[in-house]
Amino acid sequence: MALAFLVMMIEGSTLGLLSYMLNPLFDQVFAPGGSGLLLWVGGAILGLFLVRAVTSVMGRWLLARVNQAAAGAMQADLVRHLLTLDAGFYQRHAPGMLIERVQGDTLAAQGAAVLVIGGVGRDVVSLIGLFTVAILIDPLWTLAALVGAPMLLLPALVLRRYLWRKAMLTRQQAGLRATRLDEIFHGIQAVKLNRMEAYQAGRFQRIVDTIRRAEVKTALGRAAMPALVDVVTGIGFFAVLMLGGSEVAAGNRTTGEFMSFFTAMALTFQPIRRLSDLAGQWQVAEASLARIYTLFDTRPDTRRPAVSRALPAPGAPEIRFEGVSFAYPDRPVLHELSFTAEAGKVTALVGASGAGKSTVFQLISALIEPQAGRILIGGVDVQEMSLFDQRALLASVSQDAALFDETLRENLLLGRQGIDPAQLEQALADAEVTGFAAALPQGLETPAGTRGSALSGGQRQRIAIARALLADAPVLLLDEATSALDTRTEAAVSQALARARTGRTTLVIAHRLSTVKGADRILVLDRGRLVEEGTHDSLMARGGAYAQLQEAQLRD
Repeated sequence: MALAFLVMMIEGSTLGLLSYMLNPLFDQVFAPGGSGLLLWVGGAILGLFLVRAVTSVMGRWLLARVNQAAAGAMQADLVRHLLTLDAGFYQRHAPGMLIERVQGDTLAAQGAAVLVIGGVGRDVVSLIGLFTVAILIDPLWTLAALVGAPMLLLPALVLRRYLWRKAMLTRQQAGLRATRLDEIFHGIQAVKLNRMEAYQAGRFQRIVDTIRRAEVKTALGRAAMPALVDVVTGIGFFAVLMLGGSEVAAGNRTTGEFMSFFTAMALTFQPIRRLSDLAGQWQVAEASLARIYTLFDTRPDTRRPAVSRALPAPGAPEIRFEGVSFAYPDRPVLHELSFTAEAGKVTALVGASGAGKSTVFQLISALIEPQAGRILIGGVDVQEMSLFDQRALLASVSQDAALFDETLRENLLLGRQGIDPAQLEQALADAEVTGFAAALPQGLETPAGTRGSALSGGQRQRIAIARALLADAPVLLLDEATSALDTRTEAAVSQALARARTGRTTLVIAHRLSTVKGADRILVLDRGRLVEEGTHDSLMARGGAYAQLQEAQLRD
């Protein structure tokens, strides 16, 4: 940036020197007997143009490097920061909105360095040099050239606020546009099955129309300032022509002085136009920077230590909830929930929708934090652990296996290095992945497709199970891991899950109670409270909430 600024300053200074050289050109070279100076003055002017050409190319190349480096670094830093934020942040901000922040706002803001370096380094230096030449020739003529300048102050302030509002509106609508596209393309099956094509296209069209109107108004506002500069410059030229022309005609000033001054004033035209437009460009960049800084200022809602103060002993740990409560802004979920999931055993959570089962999993995974009470893993309060260390204790398999648009191998390893090939083969065999992977055209190098779309539901689940086995974590979380599968696939996946549970503390969420009959302990939740616990047989014999759930499912 410093080198680019220096190069742009050199380019900007050539204009003042060029206008200055016209004085000896007209008064000495073009005078009788001045041909001896022609080569020197002409060579000096040629040299100025050569310097200007070299610095122009070099300056723009350096600015492009600064521009791209700044934008790339900003995007990487922003993503790195966003990945530290908690689940609540992502519930409040749609993915499309965040994508637009990372891509659109950084691209809109990346020109800020170019604006400052180009505007200050080249155009301001050009104006300083040109006005220095003008003042040296005649201060009165210079004042006459600037007679209309005060007319720019009030319009500049009004346009600044107007462009800021339009720039903010454009960026907000761009975020809505990205969100709408994300929802359309990820929900394309629902769109088609519900014949929503026209409806979704209409919603998108309204957003695009809002952006179009804002962009047009922004362009008009940006064009207004250079247009006012043209008017003010024209008034200044007229005043100088009337004042200076009469003095030259009277013989009080030379033609060379007038041409040098007039050229200096003429050359200020483009720098002033660029600087006036720079104000509009800066409002667009500043609006995007403000939105980016808002994200950087957002901090995760956690008081966890960066380095764990205590960790559980190796092996399958006991998990204990002690009076845990949690509520979302619009509703309470858990009410002083207490239970124990025994080490190395299978504990199932059952209950109607909204009972709080998924919230328990989110708390164990540290996606949300308890608002009261304690959670202990292996006897250690999770508040004593870092988020990284707590999540390292967990492996999870959910109903919607989250696969990335990478190869099967990448989806299994998730960036982990140094996995023993024998360990990988064993995990694939235990999860029953080996058979179907071998039948794929590229084996483990086969792309999984967007969200695993190239695989069947059972195949995605088995990849997720193999991934959990490779994680070699002492706690296994199973969230409706087989509910979306057909009977035959469910049997294969259930066998893989049974092998995955060996030697681990396992917590299972299930709506189909037939899948948790073999659990060591079943916890029955109702509206965030533990109402029953025990084995399947003991709970059925009791005839309480669990037995009623079983009867309801049998009737269904």
